[in-house]
Amino acid sequence: MLITAKITGLEYKIKFADKLKSFTFNDFEINELPASCIIKDENFSFGLSKWVSPKRTRYYPYERVYNTLAGSKRITVIPIIKDEGKKGDRDFIQWDTVSLMSLLDIFVIFAYYAKAEKHKTRENKITNQKFDNELIKNKIDEIKNYHSSALHWNLKEIEKTFPELIQKVKSSYHEIGIQFGVEFHSVKGIDKFARQFTNGVKNFMNTSREKAKEARHREIQAIQPKEALSTLTKATIVIDNYLGGKYYFTTDEIIIEKDKVFLIEGKHSKNALLPSKNDIKDGLLKMMLYTNFKDIYIDDKKYTPLPVIKLTSTKLKNSISSANSFNKIENFIAKNNFSENQKEIIKKLFEEAKANNFLTIIEKS
Repeated sequence: MLITAKITGLEYKIKFADKLKSFTFNDFEINELPASCIIKDENFSFGLSKWVSPKRTRYYPYERVYNTLAGSKRITVIPIIKDEGKKGDRDFIQWDTVSLMSLLDIFVIFAYYAKAEKHKTRENKITNQKFDNELIKNKIDEIKNYHSSALHWNLKEIEKTFPELIQKVKSSYHEIGIQFGVEFHSVKGIDKFARQFTNGVKNFMNTSREKAKEARHREIQAIQPKEALSTLTKATIVIDNYLGGKYYFTTDEIIIEKDKVFLIEGKHSKNALLPSKNDIKDGLLKMMLYTNFKDIYIDDKKYTPLPVIKLTSTKLKNSISSANSFNKIENFIAKNNFSENQKEIIKKLFEEAKANNFLTIIEKS
């Protein structure tokens, strides 16, 4: 099933984010900072997140970004290419990642790995890759004095920096390969990636979108091991926004009732009462989009979207939702003997659901 939707702007209240540690820009070293933090430099302060890989499905990058969204200015650092060696993965940044960050008004610093260590047990693989810190510091200095939008910054950086940055990636992995005697994937793949930018950003957009469509098609055919769905009905959502971006998401479940469609993002835990905070925040980023949908259509018929985040576990007793009464929620918490930390997770999650008009369901799978 195909759903189309539009987003004209984002309004969302953050309640579930972690309290971030603050660091001064004078002592800035990107490789020693946590995944999400606050950087302060005189009167300039911003939320900073960093990605381990350009691939969105590795290491919960959305969770890292989510934690910085309460700040007025946000920066995220993303490697444009990551090669773990011939026996590991190689990932490239995609246009929809950049487009989504632009929609969220996040400045992207496109980076590369300059150092690494040889994997101790696996041949032709590296680990503990390190960013070029000076490049990132210089880019932050530029952003401090940049007065246009994150969208303009991100587009400018793709057009102006990618050709040189891709060459730095090639040189860096070549030197690391010589240093440790490690073979990497063929440079032909990087050269093919570089050719997307010969005529500017447009070819990069089109190529990435085709890959995104293919990935969503594969995903919609599969039920992931961590999912516990009640309807087994997935749907592809194509989102258009005023920035010209297109995003391809797959809902975990949908339920259609008359002119309403429930867009359900499911997070499951097999061994704990609740899924991890990383999983939940990954789902909340979807809620941020779903709660701002305008003009949602299925087969040319207009529907009212009702976003839902559903947390399931085999260990739970009964179910509860953020729409239930205080007493019913308290009884559910007592019956399941949640820890203090789990109680706080439920409290904050329900607060965010009520503040942003989506539903949270917690139930036995």
